[in-house]
Amino acid sequence: MSHVVADSTAGFSFSLPEEVESVREMVRDFAESEIRPIAAKIDETHEFPTETTKKMAELGLLGMFVPEQWGGAGMSCLAYVVAIEELSRVCASHGVIASVNNSLVCYPLLAYGNDEQKKRWLTPLAKGELLGAYCLTEPQAGSNAANQQTTAALEGDHWVLNGTKIFITNAGPADVFITYAATDKSLGAKGISAFIVAADTPGVRKGKKEAKLGIHASDTRAIYFENARVPKDCLLGEINKGYTVALATLGGGRIGIAAQALGVAQASVEAAVKYANEREQFDRKIGEFDAIRAMLADSAVELETARLLVYQAAWLRDEGRPHVKEASLAKWHASEAATKCANLAIQVHGGYGYMSEYHVERYWRDARICEIYEGTTEVQKMVVAGQVLKEHALGA
Repeated sequence: MSHVVADSTAGFSFSLPEEVESVREMVRDFAESEIRPIAAKIDETHEFPTETTKKMAELGLLGMFVPEQWGGAGMSCLAYVVAIEELSRVCASHGVIASVNNSLVCYPLLAYGNDEQKKRWLTPLAKGELLGAYCLTEPQAGSNAANQQTTAALEGDHWVLNGTKIFITNAGPADVFITYAATDKSLGAKGISAFIVAADTPGVRKGKKEAKLGIHASDTRAIYFENARVPKDCLLGEINKGYTVALATLGGGRIGIAAQALGVAQASVEAAVKYANEREQFDRKIGEFDAIRAMLADSAVELETARLLVYQAAWLRDEGRPHVKEASLAKWHASEAATKCANLAIQVHGGYGYMSEYHVERYWRDARICEIYEGTTEVQKMVVAGQVLKEHALGA
C-alpha cells in the first residue's frame, strides 16, 4: 500500500517514515489480536470496552503526541492518525475513544494548560490513568458552538457552573471534562471560557447512556452542571478566551475523526474485495462482473483520496503550518468516503451485506456519525469556502 507524504527537506515521498510504519504494525497487531475478537459482541451489547481501553493506554495510544515529560508517547500527529486509522479499521468505537482523549482532551491541556495543570491532569490522562471527555455541544449550541448557554460565575475561589451538555463521547467512564461555559454572555463568543472539571465534582451529573445508530461501544451521554463548584485554578487558558481554545482543539479533532473515517473506509473496501473474490454466481466469481468491478473502483478512488487528504493534514500540523482548510477537507471527504465505501460494500455483499454476520452493515452504521460530529459536512464546507476566499483575497 503506497502513500504520499510530504517531506520538509525532499519534496514528496511515497513512503511513511519508518517510525510511523512501526506504529501501524504495532497497532494493527493489537487491533487484530485484542479488539477484533470482541468487536461484533460489544457492538451488539453496547458495552464500553474497559479492558481494551486500558491496553490502549499501556501501548501509549491515549496520549500519543503528548511529550514524554507529561506522560505521553511523544509521537507525531502522522503517527497518531495512522494509529486511529488502524483501530477504526477493526472497531470505530475504539478509534473514537482514543481520538477524543488525544485530540479533544490532551491537546488543549498541552497547548493552553500551565505546568501545574499539566502535572495534575495531562500526565495521568496521557498515561491513560484517567479518561477524558469534551463538553462543548449543547441543545442550542450544535453547529453554532458559540451559542453557549452553560454559565460560569466566579464566587470567591470557585467557579460555579450551570448548564447542560449533550452528545458527550466517553461521558460515562470519563474522569475529567474539558468544559466550555459563558463567563460574560454579553460578549458572545468572546465571553466564553474553558475549564477542567473533575467528573466527581459535586453538582456534576451524568445522564443516561444514549442509544445510537452506530459506534455502540462508545459511551455517549448528556452532562448536567447544577451549581457545580470548580476551583479557580481549573480555568484553562485565559478568561473569555475559551472559544479560541475550542476552535484550535477542533482543528486537531477533525483530523482524528478523518482518520477514524479512513479506517472504516479501509475495512469496507477490504471486506468488499474479499467477498468479490470468494462469492460465485452464474459459475463465476462476482469480482469478474463489470458492475462489481465498478463498485470496487469507485471505492478505491474514495479511499485513496481520503488517505492523501488525512495524511496531508496531519503532516501540516506536525510542521506547524496552517492547516484549517486541509483539516476540514480531510474530515469532509474522509467521512463521506467512509459512508460511500461501506454502502458499496453492502451492495457487493447483496443480501448478506444486510446481515450482521458479515460486519459491513456495522461499518456503515459506524461511518455515518463521521459526517456529523466534530463539525458536520456542511460546517466543513463553510470552513473550506471561507479559507479559499481568504487565500484568494491575499493573493489578489
